[in-house]
Amino acid sequence: MRIDIITVLPEMIEGTLNCSILKRAQDKGLVEIYLHNLRDFSTDLKRRRVDDYPFGGEAGMVMQIEPIDRAISYLKSQREYDEIIYTSPDGETFSQPMANSLSLLKNIIILCGHYKGIDYRVREHLVTKEISIGDYVLTGGELAAAVMADAIVRLIPGAIGDEQSALSDSFQDNLLAPPVYTRPADYKGWKVPEILLSGHERKIEEWKLQQAQERTERLRPDLLH
Repeated sequence: MRIDIITVLPEMIEGTLNCSILKRAQDKGLVEIYLHNLRDFSTDLKRRRVDDYPFGGEAGMVMQIEPIDRAISYLKSQREYDEIIYTSPDGETFSQPMANSLSLLKNIIILCGHYKGIDYRVREHLVTKEISIGDYVLTGGELAAAVMADAIVRLIPGAIGDEQSALSDSFQDNLLAPPVYTRPADYKGWKVPEILLSGHERKIEEWKLQQAQERTERLRPDLLH
């Protein structure tokens, strides 16, 4: 898989993309992640400007269409892309099922929003999908891109040593994960549930499912309806 991220602040997510599972997946050749500075595609060679005042007189600055088009066209001239994603607060809410679907693709572009937003013609003609990671506004889409990349890459077979671990994560089956425990079994009188120490696999799985259902009903009932 290949993920190309177009951003005005590549330094904001460089560290995140080169740590932990993301780094190991890249080292194994399971995924390629490239950062592209949008300013490299500016027609303003002196100031490398990629924003301008909005028509209509609103406050704030707007990302220009030309450098974005040049960046996307450059990437598309080298390979085909399954999705060109724009990180937007009014996009479709990112979810585990969406991460699952995106992890099956070969090549994607993530365009990080910034400033007041992007020239709407980009959204009309260049991007294929708009995604939000929640109902709040960030300084830019870089953190959202990092969140999506992490959620997607960890689902690629081989990215995690124990692939069953990813399959049992919260939201994979519209349920929150059940409680987990480790040694010591008794700490300050706080004990691990006896069922987990029984060695009875079927009963343990039944307990885990029951706990997952109960926690979801209590904490996120919206997932069940």
